[in-house]
Amino acid sequence: MSANRDGEMPDPEDSSRKIYCFSQNVPIPCYLVALVVGALESRKIGPRTLVWAEKELVDKSAYEFAETEAMLKTAEDLAGPYVWGQYDLLVLPPSFPYGGMENPCLTFVTPTLLAGDRSLSSVIAHEISHSWTGNLVTNKTWEHFWLNEGHTVYLERRISGRLFGEQFRQFKALGGWRELQNTISTLGDKNPVTNLIPNLHEVDPDVAYSSVPYEKGFALLFYLEQLLGGPDVFIGFLKAYIQQFAYKSIVTEDWKNFLYSYFKDKVDVLDKVDWNSWFNAPGMPPVKPTYDMTLANACVALSQRWIKAKESDLDSFSSADLKEMSSHQLIEFLALLLAEAPLPLSHVKRMQQVYDFNAINNSEIRFRWLRLCIQSKWEEAIPLALKMATDQGRMKFTRPLFRDLYSFDKSRDLAVKTFLEHRASMHPVTSMLVGKDLKLDQ
Repeated sequence: MSANRDGEMPDPEDSSRKIYCFSQNVPIPCYLVALVVGALESRKIGPRTLVWAEKELVDKSAYEFAETEAMLKTAEDLAGPYVWGQYDLLVLPPSFPYGGMENPCLTFVTPTLLAGDRSLSSVIAHEISHSWTGNLVTNKTWEHFWLNEGHTVYLERRISGRLFGEQFRQFKALGGWRELQNTISTLGDKNPVTNLIPNLHEVDPDVAYSSVPYEKGFALLFYLEQLLGGPDVFIGFLKAYIQQFAYKSIVTEDWKNFLYSYFKDKVDVLDKVDWNSWFNAPGMPPVKPTYDMTLANACVALSQRWIKAKESDLDSFSSADLKEMSSHQLIEFLALLLAEAPLPLSHVKRMQQVYDFNAINNSEIRFRWLRLCIQSKWEEAIPLALKMATDQGRMKFTRPLFRDLYSFDKSRDLAVKTFLEHRASMHPVTSMLVGKDLKLDQ
């Protein structure tokens, strides 16, 4: 459970049963209390980390998450000591609706992270970061959820920057801006749930949930980093903020007051920030931070070639186009195409011919590729998209796939029928939200 393991003993009243004991010495909010029961095996992957999974996935998981200790050490260097003792990982069944959940001592993760090449491990860096931002310093209400998630994304990307280089951190930051644009275009730029601090009076936080607190929150912190003297200066603030509010639940005003007191020599700079727009206006932020484009340029160039290509240009594409690109860059390439008007069907068919995206099992690539196919109205992709939408239940993938299938007249009825067939085996939050997306429940 979300505590340290503290031994086991036979049940004195029934010798066929065992009692497992746990201890949690750090005070935690109630949303972090979690219990897991199942046929689980574990593998030791670090001095304070076991990975737990069903036997079919345990070795694959141990390989995938081997970088955990390096991430923990980096996080401690950036944010201060890790106070929780053990840091274990649990791989949940595929219906788990989130990428991860930062339960103390035992992070829950989705099996969609098992790409085979450790390329989706930024989710682990994210959940590790919650050990400070979220679990030590907690938002008092869900209206201030950005305090948990914006800071955690910031710390996650600082960890990635240390481990994989500053250009990679910048690239991931730019990808986050793109993700925010995508979310706001889906929700609508006047939608009050796109405020950094939304009014959740009589609103179910599960319905309001989106990438906004993560990526708008991160964008604010990244913008402040650039304004106040760079990464080294800003991490000093983050460390002091964590020390100041550890073991407490706070609101945005507490954060802002501490920011002003920490940077008391830069109040004139802070006063130029349009705080009201950042916190209380819907849509994109009032200012876009600066991003290093080094790793993004190849993605932009290739996406532009496809967007501008005429039928007669399609022969100019080949598998060599992707030779130098990492899986992170493939994700960004597809995200850039999704941000534009749908490609002609001939282009998407040619893309499959030369790049064979259907053969890729990396969930982040496959998800974007299948959305691209459905938006371009490729009927052959319908069964593949339905399969991905129902083989796993991570809402980041399942909801947009079902929405796209619903928007395509050739797949709408089948999407509804498939959802109704699978609904009973879905997580209740996923089932509720997909039901709304498919106009079945209002």
